[in-house]
Amino acid sequence: MTDDTLLLIMAPDLAAAVAGWTAALGQIRRMSPKTVEAYGRDVEQFVRFLTRHLGGPPTIADLNGLRPADFRAFLAARRRDGVSTATLARGLAGVRSLIRHMERNGQASSAAVSAVRTPKTPRRLPKPLGIEDALAVVDPDRQLAEEPWIAARDAAVLGLLYGAGLRVSEALSLTPADLPPLEGGPMRVVGKGGKTRMVPMLAPVRAMIATYLALSPFRPGPDEPLFRGAKGGPLRPRLVQLSMQRLRGALGLPETATPHALRHSFATHLLGAGGDLRTIQDLLGHANLGTTQMYTAVDQSRLVAAWEKAHPRAG
Repeated sequence: MTDDTLLLIMAPDLAAAVAGWTAALGQIRRMSPKTVEAYGRDVEQFVRFLTRHLGGPPTIADLNGLRPADFRAFLAARRRDGVSTATLARGLAGVRSLIRHMERNGQASSAAVSAVRTPKTPRRLPKPLGIEDALAVVDPDRQLAEEPWIAARDAAVLGLLYGAGLRVSEALSLTPADLPPLEGGPMRVVGKGGKTRMVPMLAPVRAMIATYLALSPFRPGPDEPLFRGAKGGPLRPRLVQLSMQRLRGALGLPETATPHALRHSFATHLLGAGGDLRTIQDLLGHANLGTTQMYTAVDQSRLVAAWEKAHPRAG
């Protein structure tokens, strides 16, 4: 939300509080700009609802006068607008974050909003690729780009997603200075919220990157993005998605075979091979172990599917 938008839809005292909260999300809590933007949109939806609900732009005093029923009315209004349960849950989380920030500053109480249950979202398990399919996707000889250096680049990026479990944004933000020395070692990865972790680089992935660097017509500086587009600018995520889309068609893979599915495949295959959950959490850069634990459910579901397919007593 811009400052002008804040003043149009809420009273000046609440607008100042929202601006301070937004700044704190980025500077203190170190949320990504996209997350801050999403939270801002959710709070804007809430304030617009309050304007209709209360009959005018809300003040801090109005916010403090809200009861749990008012927050439930907001969720019901959003539900009537057709938003998903996940969007409802995120919207309530944004409103709670704002009010708790104000509470820490002595401006509000979070008792009413804390009494409202978060809408339950259906648990969606990641959809990893099988080992053979994942290896086919990252095979340098399977890449479809006509330019040899672009084919090598695509293999290296996809290799980092599957071989190191990186997010697309993490792979594309790598610089030459982040890479391990020639004799081996971990690479430096900057993840969500600017958090840095060290991730081992497998020899095949190191070889893919070396091939790309040898063929590429561009020579990025030590602190510049390693992967470049056809005209020399930083490689955009959309191009990685398009590369994966073409591979998906060529290899006959399902729509769920996305670049991020390679990260899911990394975690699921490690766990299936006996990897420790805490170690996988560190490799993925998850802040909470609970996020990593979803892969145990994936692994169990794969075991059940294999049993149902192969056991003579199944079915």
